[in-house]
Amino acid sequence: MTKVLVTGGAGFIGSHIVDLLIEKNYDVIVIDDLSTGKRENLNSNAKFYEVNICDPYLREVLGKEGPDYVVHQAAQVSVRNSLSDPRFDAHVNITGSLSLLESCRDLCVEKIIYASSGGAIYGEPQHLPVDEKHQIMPLSPYGASKYAVENYLHIYKKNFDLDYVSLRYSNVYGPRQDPFGEAGVIAIFINKFLNNQKPTINGDGGQTRDFVFVEDIAEANLLALKKDTDSKAFNIGVGTETSVGELYNRLKELSNSKLFPIYSDPIKGEVRRICLNSDLARKELGWKSKNTLDDGLKRTIERFKEYI
Repeated sequence: MTKVLVTGGAGFIGSHIVDLLIEKNYDVIVIDDLSTGKRENLNSNAKFYEVNICDPYLREVLGKEGPDYVVHQAAQVSVRNSLSDPRFDAHVNITGSLSLLESCRDLCVEKIIYASSGGAIYGEPQHLPVDEKHQIMPLSPYGASKYAVENYLHIYKKNFDLDYVSLRYSNVYGPRQDPFGEAGVIAIFINKFLNNQKPTINGDGGQTRDFVFVEDIAEANLLALKKDTDSKAFNIGVGTETSVGELYNRLKELSNSKLFPIYSDPIKGEVRRICLNSDLARKELGWKSKNTLDDGLKRTIERFKEYI
């Protein structure tokens, strides 16, 4: 049985990837320090190690388990936190990833699937939708750290024959997203609506994002693991701009709420507009988003209601 190690496998996105891999009969090992991941997200059929990717013990875990593939989801994911503490962002996202790469190199792991950020590495788009040939000009330390690891992956491929695929996610949403963090506007809005509290919109609400359902992200990781591709970096998004104001109104209607938003200052380091061209993923991975925004929002709301 093919063995896959998933870092961040108790987190929002990682746990959905773990579920899909187990459904497809992979042997799955999860590494997560539970700083943002949750024990209740863990699939009971996965083997779990409570380990930080910066911990030297990581090498011992990989040596003991001997995975064929690694899906690397563990990260510091907050743009705001990366601006307030860029050294910590780099420590986790760059140094932690390098420790993982060194272990994978030593143990002859076949391939790494890496979670990058299509919403943060490109900076303010020169054209929309953004394709993979667009210039890289991140506005935040988070975007810079994500792209730095892509460069390291390229180096390890060229020098050490460690294969990889980098998936540049757009704005991911869905069940299990943390409504108390800073990186998931849909989860934050839903939680506020269901608790009859006014959500806060950072900025004027005109900023746009490309929202992709978490199960579609899990499918992209599975395809990237299975397929040999000529390209190594793929945008994973729907390709549709949705403004935060429009999103608010959709969720307000779906939640049967009459609340009006509170407006706050925009977050520094975030782009004004973004959506991704995912034609390359469609061509080489055979990937395409299956869930419409309305369907995904309805499913997410229903899951959130279970915890209210």
